[in-house]
Amino acid sequence: MPDSKQIILDQRVCADDWQLLKQEVSEEAAAGFAVPAGKVIVPLAVLVAQEAQLAPRIAAGEIGVWIASHERPETLRGKLDALPVVAVDFPKFADGRGYSIAYNLRTRLGFKGQLRAIGDVLRDQMFYMQRVGFNAFEPRADRNIHDALKGLSDFSEVYQNSVDQKYPLFARASRAAQAASQTQGQNFGAGEGI
Repeated sequence: MPDSKQIILDQRVCADDWQLLKQEVSEEAAAGFAVPAGKVIVPLAVLVAQEAQLAPRIAAGEIGVWIASHERPETLRGKLDALPVVAVDFPKFADGRGYSIAYNLRTRLGFKGQLRAIGDVLRDQMFYMQRVGFNAFEPRADRNIHDALKGLSDFSEVYQNSVDQKYPLFARASRAAQAASQTQGQNFGAGEGI
């Protein structure tokens, strides 16, 4: 029996029970593309072309979708609540369009499910991918997944706001100082009355 594929999900290494159909499919070929049984992550063109046909499987939570870096996440508007997994492809290290796709899926389109980074996913990128909303990672097959997991905790603090941190560091520090000042004032006021 072959080893099951592993991914990083919510900062843990775990078995992956999804089959990823990572093939580019033209719009013309998408309607006739064969989707196997089980939990499958299909290309965006296939989901769009076969949405009615796949509806029972989508309702059963068996269908996810992956987006190529040149595709628009807005295509999934109105469909995201029914999709348990959306994967975003990083075709090569230097292609950062997947960061924008993830950010838009989380912030503008309100996707709450598993957002998975696939393709040329390396340890050094994963901390930043996490910041824009990815919670699942499929590192390159030639890399050690346990080593890649360490990439999610490369830094203990972040300066800018993003999906994972609503306020920038200066605003958080200012609020903490203001709260400490108010607490001191309350303690001082309470002491005066004694």
